[in-house]
Amino acid sequence: MSDPKDVPVPADLVSAALRASDNLGKDVADVSLVAIADEAGVSRSTLLRRVGGSRRALDEAVRASGVDPGGQRPVRERAVESAARLISEQGLAATTLEAVAASAGCSVHSLYAAFGGRDELLRAVFERYTPILDVEEALAAPEEDLSSRVHGIYRMLGTRLSREPRVLPAVLADVFARPEGPTVDLLARFFFPRMLAGVGGWLAGEVAAGRIRDLPVPLLIQQLISPVALHFMMRPALGRVPGIEFPDAEEVYTTFADAFLRAVATEPHPRPDQQE
Repeated sequence: MSDPKDVPVPADLVSAALRASDNLGKDVADVSLVAIADEAGVSRSTLLRRVGGSRRALDEAVRASGVDPGGQRPVRERAVESAARLISEQGLAATTLEAVAASAGCSVHSLYAAFGGRDELLRAVFERYTPILDVEEALAAPEEDLSSRVHGIYRMLGTRLSREPRVLPAVLADVFARPEGPTVDLLARFFFPRMLAGVGGWLAGEVAAGRIRDLPVPLLIQQLISPVALHFMMRPALGRVPGIEFPDAEEVYTTFADAFLRAVATEPHPRPDQQE
């Protein structure tokens, strides 16, 4: 994984950070990503993606432009990044508030002040480092034909699931290991309702329009997400097994998207690259 300071940050985002800093009368480091995104005219998730997923990269780019970004980054930002890294490397059970505080260079008291408790911290991590925001943004984009949208969703899911820190695979591993554990409760409160509203709402609309077979929406969601999620969860481990050679990621996206469309679409849908 490359260091955030090595990620090239677009000049327009540096300018937006400086304008937001001037408007609010704060150091750049103390201006929220939401405020910077608003100034840049993009969503927060788009801003994070364009700076390589790290606030530090943006602050370093501001410093490189000749402006001191100011004091230490907010506790909330440092804690979310540290918790995501701990989840990816050591699992959810090891991601205690004490471990996060030590990694983020803050006190447990500061974490309670910023989040109110571990559940809210994990919710913030899930929102930033799982595909939920990316899926919502993709579905909010201008309407596409079914094939283009499905292929785009698979490409986005695969890209997000293979990116470090790998939070979602660690979360799912904890769910499989402890199906009655606290992680399931967190997902039931924070993640599943949004997935049903976003992906489920889109699929229900496609069913109503007659483009997708009339199947239960929860099963359609599983049929859409499960193959690509399982593949990218297992790919790092199985890639070390002699004799196993996976196709490149683009072929994986296309294969799974085509299989989903063959299974649920009410009529053939050519791939985006085969459409006139």
